[in-house]
Amino acid sequence: MPLTISEIRNNCLKARERMATARNEHWAFGAFNLDDEPTLIAVAKAAHKKNSPVLVEVSHGEVQDIGLNNIRDLVDNVKAEYGIEMYINLDHSPSVEAAKAGIMAGFEFIHIDISQADHNASDEQIIKSTKEVVEYAKFTGALVESEPHYFGGSSNLHTETIDYDEIKKTFSTPEGAKAFVEATGIDTFAAAIGNLHGKYPVPKVLDLNLLRRIREAIDCNISLHGGSGTPGHYFKDAVEIGVSKININSDMRIAYRTSLENALKENPEEYSVAKLINAHVIDAVQEVVESKIADFNSAGRAQP
Repeated sequence: MPLTISEIRNNCLKARERMATARNEHWAFGAFNLDDEPTLIAVAKAAHKKNSPVLVEVSHGEVQDIGLNNIRDLVDNVKAEYGIEMYINLDHSPSVEAAKAGIMAGFEFIHIDISQADHNASDEQIIKSTKEVVEYAKFTGALVESEPHYFGGSSNLHTETIDYDEIKKTFSTPEGAKAFVEATGIDTFAAAIGNLHGKYPVPKVLDLNLLRRIREAIDCNISLHGGSGTPGHYFKDAVEIGVSKININSDMRIAYRTSLENALKENPEEYSVAKLINAHVIDAVQEVVESKIADFNSAGRAQP
């Protein structure tokens, strides 16, 4: 059932206040990808067990597969069933129109990423589109997130090693972050400090000194994308520095696929894949989410 504008605004106001609380109390919202209903249930169970606030997020592909209003209804139903604090983030929305649709569907968090659709988008294009979404989001109060350039990798299991010499060329800078935040008026800056979408053969290395300098340069929220495959001690330090949102996807997808493959091998006569997912996959994904909640210092902080 669609939310009223008043309900949407109340949800967005609470989300805004809670992000400020996270920064002040040195914990971060885990933003966990919602691929399907079992993934959502896994996140909900972890949030309930750990009494942790969480975000579930969908990128453009999931929106096309499930639908904005269906996602809103699924999340609201699960929130009510488990009695948890949960918000929705529209992740890497590739156009102004798609971001506006997410705002009107009642999503509390909107990530506008023009460079996702056009890796060669100019600074002027990115700033102009981001400002338009920021202005539009004032109608509901949704928090808007963005970054000034394309963020590499993909939400998959990568076999290549990480070329940090290349990645460092796209690191955020304190000066660049400050200029972008001032030019756009965003609520959340997506920092690039060694984080990278996907999981790789070697652990990721985050430049925490750079993060500290970025934190000193800007006064808005800071998020970290590409959290999968990152040693937990980096997250613990990052939330102490002032990161308040961390995205996780690939670690969950790998747990999902691995546990499903094992269940199929161990149960060759079972043709109800849904049964196997309920019996094996949800628990495996839930375990991943619980481990991240511990790293993000968000356990015990929910306010349903």
